[in-house]
Amino acid sequence: MVRLDKAFDYAVPDAWHADGRAERLRIGTIVRIALGGRRLGGWVTEVGVDPPPGVELQPLAQLSGMGPPADVVSLARWAAWRWAGRTVHLLRAASPPRVVSVPAPARAAAGTQEGTPQPYGDLFERPAGVTVLRCPPASGGMEVARAAARRGDALIVVPSLGDARRIARGLRRDGLRVALGFDDWAVAAAGATVVGTRTAVWLPMPRLAAVAVLDEHSEALQSEQTPTWHAREVALERARRAGVPAMLVSPVPTLEALEAGELRTVGRAAERDGWSAVDVLDRRLDDPVRSGLFAEGLRDRLVAAQGRVAVVLNRKGRARLLACKACGELARSADGRVPMRLMDDELVAADGSERRPVVCAECGSTVLLNLRMGVTRAREELAALAGEPVGELTADSGSLGEERIMIGTEAVLWRMSSAAMVVFLDFDQELLAPRQRASEQALALLARGARLVGGRRSGGRLVVQTRQPDHPVVQAAVLADPSIAAAAESGRRQELGLPPYGAQVKVSGPGAQVFIAALKEADDTAVSIYGPLDGQYLLRAPTREPLLDLLAATPRPPERLRVEVDPQRV
Repeated sequence: MVRLDKAFDYAVPDAWHADGRAERLRIGTIVRIALGGRRLGGWVTEVGVDPPPGVELQPLAQLSGMGPPADVVSLARWAAWRWAGRTVHLLRAASPPRVVSVPAPARAAAGTQEGTPQPYGDLFERPAGVTVLRCPPASGGMEVARAAARRGDALIVVPSLGDARRIARGLRRDGLRVALGFDDWAVAAAGATVVGTRTAVWLPMPRLAAVAVLDEHSEALQSEQTPTWHAREVALERARRAGVPAMLVSPVPTLEALEAGELRTVGRAAERDGWSAVDVLDRRLDDPVRSGLFAEGLRDRLVAAQGRVAVVLNRKGRARLLACKACGELARSADGRVPMRLMDDELVAADGSERRPVVCAECGSTVLLNLRMGVTRAREELAALAGEPVGELTADSGSLGEERIMIGTEAVLWRMSSAAMVVFLDFDQELLAPRQRASEQALALLARGARLVGGRRSGGRLVVQTRQPDHPVVQAAVLADPSIAAAAESGRRQELGLPPYGAQVKVSGPGAQVFIAALKEADDTAVSIYGPLDGQYLLRAPTREPLLDLLAATPRPPERLRVEVDPQRV
């Protein structure tokens, strides 16, 4: 049912046999039933079921239309276990946005003409299996999509709608039948190559021939709502069940991808040319208090850049960390627990618990140094440094301006289509972020910046300000060799038992304490429970199966509960 994650038995009305509606009933068909005095929608999950002795079944109330096919219904059940969620949520994700009729099957796609060059074609030659293709950031994935589509109806998953539209246009120009996301649900059901964002993995594909996930490292491929299913994992499971080849494509493959398949590269020379040149501005000798945000030499690079410049600083506002110029004391709340920030000419605690005038609590000085300025203040100082107007862009701000230099959070990397140079002002903030996947996410930011400026031959550059020039992530970008960062990260995670070398689940919400108490009663020694910390619990286990089985067997409390399997940011 749409709201109830429970199965009910119903009879097919006699009238449906007479008018042919019964023939349209199959696993996945969307129907309406009478339950508790109301009519509810749901899906047929089994047919030909014998009712218990002495039970007279109520008839189905209405045949609504076509729903997810049987293989997708089975996939949804697996995903509900895999991400500790409800099958009903995933069936809803797999259902058409509007009522559709059963379409006429489309003819199979034509094969490739002999003699035509086949880039990446050999990577799909195996009848089944997973290949991880590490290609440079400048690659747009179009040739991989064509290689997948040459095998027949392919499932091509990308992080953004813009990428999906671009690839769909290219395949349609090649004469292929393409379904673009859920708006073309009926087209996919009739048989077509499917191109779309993460939800595309749930579209019907009666003749699935190949799977390709582009930019598999992107966090956009994981659902933010529970269950927190990941399109990469669903696509791989679907390929495994269908016995078709799958390819995961990324300039910076995740460890999950590297563990799932065989790594292939485009060759050392091509990979190096596809990464932009990287200038590292070493700030180890700069005074951390008085040197400011901008390294020596940055101004010359800004002035010399021939084209638009994107400057990245992942801190909003004006001032994020202040210190007294006279005594050096940090501006903190009265209890010393949280830092104070400058907002509207007042000092405001980071958690909003306290406000006071701009005065040092230790010595009374009114002159404070900005140790960690935000984007708004940085824009003002950057404009003075460069001697020209500078635009500001964050996820909450307006449209992209006309200024040559744009500063903002990482949103600037997604809102700009190209740039001559990308500058990361405080890259140590990314490298030292208190997150398990900080290194992986930092390298992904550099790859995104490299995609904006293009390969080395385009003349574009990345500029990275850091006090850690020897960090594996920085060296991976400088040498255009992501394996440097992957090797260091793999060793660290294996030692700590972190995914993909262990299982991890985050539990939060008003019902978390009751749910955790129920988990502890199971006395499963294979699962370790940490917390609570800020109302959240972390569950860890050496392998995934016992942890997921425990979550599936534990009753959920009536209070709201959020269970995140494989959380991206912990």
